[in-house]
Amino acid sequence: MARNVIISLLGSAPYCLPYQEDLDHLVTEMERHWEKELSQVLCSKPDLIVVPEACDRYPNFTIEERLRYYEAREDRVRDFFAEICRRNHCNIAYSAARRLPDGSYRNSTQLLDRQGNIAGIYNKNHLVVTEVSEGKMLCGREAPVFQLDIGRVACVICFDLNFDELRRKYEEQKPELILFSSMYHGGLVQNEWAYHCRSYFAGAVAGLPCTVINPLGEVVAHSTNYYPFVTTKINLDYQMLHLDFNWEKIQAAKDKYGSAIEVHDPGFVGAVMLTSESEEFSAEDVVREFGMERLDEYFARSRQCRLENTE
Repeated sequence: MARNVIISLLGSAPYCLPYQEDLDHLVTEMERHWEKELSQVLCSKPDLIVVPEACDRYPNFTIEERLRYYEAREDRVRDFFAEICRRNHCNIAYSAARRLPDGSYRNSTQLLDRQGNIAGIYNKNHLVVTEVSEGKMLCGREAPVFQLDIGRVACVICFDLNFDELRRKYEEQKPELILFSSMYHGGLVQNEWAYHCRSYFAGAVAGLPCTVINPLGEVVAHSTNYYPFVTTKINLDYQMLHLDFNWEKIQAAKDKYGSAIEVHDPGFVGAVMLTSESEEFSAEDVVREFGMERLDEYFARSRQCRLENTE
């Protein structure tokens, strides 16, 4: 059945204030900054909000000043976001440095559910070397997929996007939505992740365009130079098909269900995305009913054919 999800991405440039010894004031000012930024999208009643990497960091601070600020901040900003979740009945992907009891740090995305509870934590797997040498950070080792009420969600942070080994872990797990919090955009690599993972990709990038990309690798929504945020609706009830061996089956499904299904063809790649717009049946139901072969099933069959028929 149709699973429409409203997503908001915020990509305002990093907030700067002069360093001062009143660290409590700096934390309060950061909360005020994000209250203002969030007010631009909360009016759209999103199901999920994604913010950039290190969203509550003052980038003009020295490393020593930054660490003192983090010690004073503790979990206050995270708890501020959690209260936003509770008041507005939304999920938030809060991305920031996280201090552990042993004094080390992780660059983390904490998923906060509609009740403000932590639904999952992803630790950036591939840190920039200076995050380790100067920032007292350690690399994450896990690539979990989390179940939110909207669907199966994975997280990626900034430099992570450059590493195929992390992407392949997600390809195997097949999340429905990848959340990218970053200071770096990634360009066409964003589209590659969406296509190879067969997943929607939602990228919140500080000071650069925020993008929502469909599983075919197409940008379906983006922020602009005038508005550094974007809100859009996506349907997570989708199935990826190859046109080979499915042409007649797709037409038969369209003949039967009409506008209750949508088959989107981006052209040139041979892959299409079937979505259900109905409240009575899912895209998977349609695939089963008409015996359609999914995209990855077709590629797996083709690989097996090669193995069995190579000289």
